[in-house]
Amino acid sequence: MKYAWLVALREYAENAKTKGFWIGLLIFPIIIFMSFQLQFLLDKATPTRYVAVNDRSGNYMEAIEKELEWLHKRDIFRAFGEYAKKYSKASSGEKSQKIDFEKVPAVDAEAMMDQFSESNREVVQQFFESGGIEQSLQLMEPMLVKDRPEFEEPKYRYRLVPMPEIESPNDPKAAAQEMKAYLKGDEKITVDGEEEELFAYVQIPEDVAATVVRPGAPRMPTGEREGVEYWSTNLADTDAKDVVERAINAELRRAEYVERGVDFSQVEQVEKTYVPFVSLNAKKEEGEEEVSLADQIRQWAPVGFVYLLWIGIFSISQMLLNNTIEEKSNRIIEVLLSSVTARELMMGKLFGIAAVGLTMLGTWIAALFAVVFLKAGPEAELANGMLEVLTSSGLLPAFAIYFFFGYLMYAGMFLAIGSVCNTLKEAQNLMGPVMIIMIVPLFTMMFIPKDPNGTLATVLSWVPIYTPFIMMNRAAADPPLVELVGTGVLMVGFTFFVLYLTSKVFRIGILRTGQPPKIKELFRWMRS
Repeated sequence: MKYAWLVALREYAENAKTKGFWIGLLIFPIIIFMSFQLQFLLDKATPTRYVAVNDRSGNYMEAIEKELEWLHKRDIFRAFGEYAKKYSKASSGEKSQKIDFEKVPAVDAEAMMDQFSESNREVVQQFFESGGIEQSLQLMEPMLVKDRPEFEEPKYRYRLVPMPEIESPNDPKAAAQEMKAYLKGDEKITVDGEEEELFAYVQIPEDVAATVVRPGAPRMPTGEREGVEYWSTNLADTDAKDVVERAINAELRRAEYVERGVDFSQVEQVEKTYVPFVSLNAKKEEGEEEVSLADQIRQWAPVGFVYLLWIGIFSISQMLLNNTIEEKSNRIIEVLLSSVTARELMMGKLFGIAAVGLTMLGTWIAALFAVVFLKAGPEAELANGMLEVLTSSGLLPAFAIYFFFGYLMYAGMFLAIGSVCNTLKEAQNLMGPVMIIMIVPLFTMMFIPKDPNGTLATVLSWVPIYTPFIMMNRAAADPPLVELVGTGVLMVGFTFFVLYLTSKVFRIGILRTGQPPKIKELFRWMRS
């Protein structure tokens, strides 16, 4: 076994010297850091979208303009709230305090802010009518830190612009054809003296009232486009369409209420009425049933670990495969086998590459927390909650165990493939079935947390090649002890069985040249 450890040390040293190893170590922290900056960078990079409306009915232009303006005011209101929280003296002091995240309610602050501002538009309106940002900053001056940056208003997400001059604005079909040139960027619109691209074009026909769908009177499809037309070349960003559609339908319903003699102000009050909902966990002790931030982190953290587990096992096993094929094709294997046995060489490679993998994963996990805690602002609170959950829930030890045995299992398969192939092209043909097997955990990792003890999760847990991924995904749901122990024993047993078969294939195949063996020949090696 002494020589196996020497081989492992050599494998670790050789791989640690490669550029790929250091790139792998550094790229993950960069990705983590950029993920925290992503929203800020997207806001900065995404330009203002310009929308033109051709309202031939004359009933909806004002409603659309008000809705787009309201959206911008809400963005400013929310951004100022985040600014005040980030640079308040109280928040600065909280960074050094211990927060019990088991008692912090699991509230989607952004959704709650949207609901509040949507249900209390008069509050936001009053905020701007009473002086807006300037007045609020003066009032909050004693509560904010002195070395804060100036507040920057977010730019308009969408702006309504006048219709460009076209030849046939009153002919819907002709107008749409003419506007295509602006939407495709062939023609530009002028905004504040600058040429800009038109993002969307909304066409409201003069007889739009005839296309209104009412309950009890469904309209039969005529095969032609009816109602309002929303034109755009960007199919991914549908927010502008949603805002315009909401404005038109709100104005339509307001007119319907007025026509029927209903007091619309009373209807608005009723529509803004809602009952608050509280999420409770039946597994928690009496008096502590409310779902906390830590509960939500604990529920979904395994998904991230499963993805990290998959990336780690696949990339490191791939490294082992490439290393084996390269040494075999260069005849280095023959030199090594003159000093150690085939089994010692195999075990040395497995443990040496495993050490490389553990170094990479350990560095990634350490970098995750280091980057998160170095970041200032609300993200740090989430990081503290995440750290508390990970250190107290047993997820890290479970991850280490499942990574170790998952790696040995799949690395054994990859090592067997590498030992019988002389080139990467040959290995790719044999890797196909293994890749199909490995892709299943990725397809199921988002579904397992929703039903962690269901039939799919339970069945896949007892399939040894999937046990590391599925049981890691179920770790936060406290699977039955029988399944936890049973699947673990089966996984360990299957791993040693795979390594036993791998040793037989490796011993014969590592010195073999020429075409890879047939399936029947491989089975004969395993039985020998």
